[in-house]
This record gives sequence, C-alpha cells and structure tokens, in this order.
Amino acid sequence: MSFDYDSKISKAVQQVPPSAIRKFFDLANEMQGHVISLSIGEPDFVTPWSIRESAINSIIDGYTHYSPNSGYVDSRNAISDYLKRRYGVSYDPKTEVLITVGGSEGLDLAARALINPGDEVIIVEPCFVAYKATVEFAHGVPVVVETKPENNYKLMPEELESAITDKTKYIIVGFPNNPTGAIMTLEDWAKIKDVLMRHPDIIVLSDELYCELNYLDGKPSSLTQFAELRERVIMVNGFSKSYAMTGFRVGYLVGPRELIAPMFKIHQYCIMCAPSTSQLAIIEAAMNADDEVSKMRDEYNHRRRVIIQGLKDAGLDCFTPYGAFYAFPCIKSTGMTSEEFCEKLLLEKHVAIVPGNAFGKCGEGFVRISYAASLEDIKEAMKLVKEFVEEHKG
Repeated sequence: MSFDYDSKISKAVQQVPPSAIRKFFDLANEMQGHVISLSIGEPDFVTPWSIRESAINSIIDGYTHYSPNSGYVDSRNAISDYLKRRYGVSYDPKTEVLITVGGSEGLDLAARALINPGDEVIIVEPCFVAYKATVEFAHGVPVVVETKPENNYKLMPEELESAITDKTKYIIVGFPNNPTGAIMTLEDWAKIKDVLMRHPDIIVLSDELYCELNYLDGKPSSLTQFAELRERVIMVNGFSKSYAMTGFRVGYLVGPRELIAPMFKIHQYCIMCAPSTSQLAIIEAAMNADDEVSKMRDEYNHRRRVIIQGLKDAGLDCFTPYGAFYAFPCIKSTGMTSEEFCEKLLLEKHVAIVPGNAFGKCGEGFVRISYAASLEDIKEAMKLVKEFVEEHKG
C-alpha cells in the first residue's frame, strides 16, 4: 500500500500552484537551440565592480562568520543613510532596519508576523507572484484589487476603499510594478494616504525593489514619505534589481520598531542572518553606487523605448511603462490565451516570455516581457514577435 503523502502536506501549501514564471524559464532551458529569454526578471548587467570588490575584500578581511541577527551595524547604517538621501525618511538603524535574505524573505516575514488565520490581506494585482502565496501560506485570505490599463495600472483610491473590511489586516502594494511597469507618483500616493487615514488600524507593506528604476523623474516615491503614516507602513526593499545584485540575496525591511520586532524574532529563529559577504557589499552599493545605478537606468530606458516601438510595430497594444524593466502588452487581438501565446511563441520562434495570468486573473490576455536583456536580443526578439503575430492573425 502506497504511503499517503497528500494527507501529510499542509493544505495551505497544496492549494498554492507552482510559479508560472519558473515554468516558462524551465521550458526555455529544456529547448534545443538558442532561445532568447525575455522571461526572467533579472538584470543582465554584472554587479558594478566597486561592489564586487567590496565583497571580495570582505572575504580577504575574514568576514566569513555569522553577523548579528539583524545585520552588521555598518550595513544597517548605510541603508538608513541611503533612505535619508533618496527618500528623505529617517529610520533608526538599531531597531527599525532588518537585513533579510532578499526582498522575498521580507514578504514572508511580514505575513507570518502579522496574519492570524482568517485575516484578510488586500493584494493589488497584477503583481509579483509571491504576494498571494505568502498570505496563503500564513493562512490569510487574499482580497484582490485589480488595477487597469485605462488607469495606467495605478491603484485607485475608490477601489481600495471598496475592498477594505473590518477583517483587513494589511495591504500589499508594489510600485514600480512587476509585471506592468506602472509607477505611482507622490500625488497618486497622497490619494491613497487619504483612504488610509480613514482606516487607522490598517498596515501597508510596500514592496519597493524597483524604486530606482523610475524613468519619469528618476526619484523614488512612497507612502513612507507621509509622516502621518509613519507608524504603519513597512517597506520591503533591496539591491537585487536596481544594483544588479540578484545573486547576493540581500534585502531589507524598514518600519516602526513595534512591527519590525516580531519579524526580527522569526528571522532570528529561521534564518539567523543574511550572508556576511553580501552585507559588506551593500555598504558600497548604498553609499557610493548612485552613478552606476544611473547608468543602468539610462540603458534600461533606451531598451524600454525600443521594446515599446517593437510591440507597436507588431500590432500589439501596450501601456507605456515608466518603471521597473517590464512591458505588459495586450495579446487579445490574436485570439489566444496568455499561456497559448507564450507556449507557441517559445516553440515556434524560440522567444521566452511569461503569461500575464501568472500575476493574477486580471493578467489574462496580456504577457510580460522583460527588457533586462541585451539590446541585440531585444531587437531580434521584437522581429520574431512581429513575425509570430502576423503568422497567427485570425
């Protein structure tokens, strides 16, 4: 008699599907021949040399042991100084900054520290695939607020208001947005602030991993910049996207000490600390790499224009993104579902992208295309997409 594994696995884990992003990434890797991958959200740039040099020197200098649980003091100071310089906000590096293993750990810590079974968490979709999963793993109830292309994929205050109930524990927002590339200006956030002021018990978890990739004015904008919300906004941030440091696996949480403390407790027991070498590297990143980030942002901006023009030439409508490094074109005119479009494009043209429904039901009829790839690959991929669309008209 076979062992009943299903009865032993958490129901919360069983109900969460595997990531569709990884599905197409793995399919592309399994294919024979060259595949142009515009699927994964990873910078093609190598981490700037001064940051790599800091990492190398940290090993030479013997930083090969555990750090303090919340991170090295100098690393937390560097994060605090960066936030003062770029956001104009102040966080105590001793009690209000927690260095994590990437931004993803921050999302998980927040869910486990804040959610009781049955608590509702508002998730603004389309969004990063981990938002809903972390809530469900923690036995919370996701409540979806859909953003729309006609609103430039911004979170609209009236739609947020209508989703709030007496069971709402917190709200997850992610701007600049993955997958749409949408941004929220400070004026947009001010309207959301007004809604939150009417609901003083609700916390906000703001994912700002792409904060430096803003092509409108190059400046981060955030709910953390409103003093009235200081006691109940937690920022998840990191170095993976803006600084091309995905492999370093280092991010951070900042927020009021009363909310950071329970997350620290979980981190202390389950992770202990982020990698020491990575923590030393982020000091250089946070303090001295503004020019390198600016160069990468300028290059992404150029690629962004190329990919939007390429989609237009292919006859695909696309909202103009002003943040992150993604385009989110509509493929409804082809008559295919998002998954059909991506599977056929991969098989027929060897171009890998991600179906929009991976980021929520409202993403059906759209696909995510990453321009964190070389300009040469982007131009070739756009030619192939145009061929593909023309071949499948009707």
